[in-house]
Amino acid sequence: MSLLDIFLSTGNVVEPHIHQNASELVYCISGAAIVSLINPFTKELRNFPIQPGQVANVPQGWWHYEMATADNTHLLAIFDAPIPEFIPASDMLRLTPANVFAHTYCLNEAKVKDTLAPITNTVVIGPPSDCAPEQGHNKRAAAPAYPNQAHYYQGQGHVQRQTFAPPQQQPYIGNGWGYGY
Repeated sequence: MSLLDIFLSTGNVVEPHIHQNASELVYCISGAAIVSLINPFTKELRNFPIQPGQVANVPQGWWHYEMATADNTHLLAIFDAPIPEFIPASDMLRLTPANVFAHTYCLNEAKVKDTLAPITNTVVIGPPSDCAPEQGHNKRAAAPAYPNQAHYYQGQGHVQRQTFAPPQQQPYIGNGWGYGY
């Protein structure tokens, strides 16, 4: 078993990732978050809003991420492994050659390179502090897709998207495993 303290502000997200050697329980101590995961068997995206005292279960090897929907969110991740492996999306995106993505998915290689160029390190908690999606040559949609718990429709299983204000506190994740962002 192992524990991981996660501290987030509104809109901060623990980047999409998997733990190939551990299942995870995400317990909300304070604030609020949405724990999202993809069922690898049904290919369904599931969103679980949690508030203090609530928990979400992430089975071993399932693609998932957590996003704070309130400032001063404190989550406790509980793993059934002493050192859970962390395989982040940012590493897969930045380390896979653009020509492989272009060929595999029939994409424009130059656009793939341009799109992924800003990902130069493992992200862990995003968006990066220097993120300015509306500036520069790599323009993205004016309203990025960040779920807000107030717009989660419980019985319908989807999240309405909206823009959020930049985080006000520095995100932090710490556990003694060498992560201290």
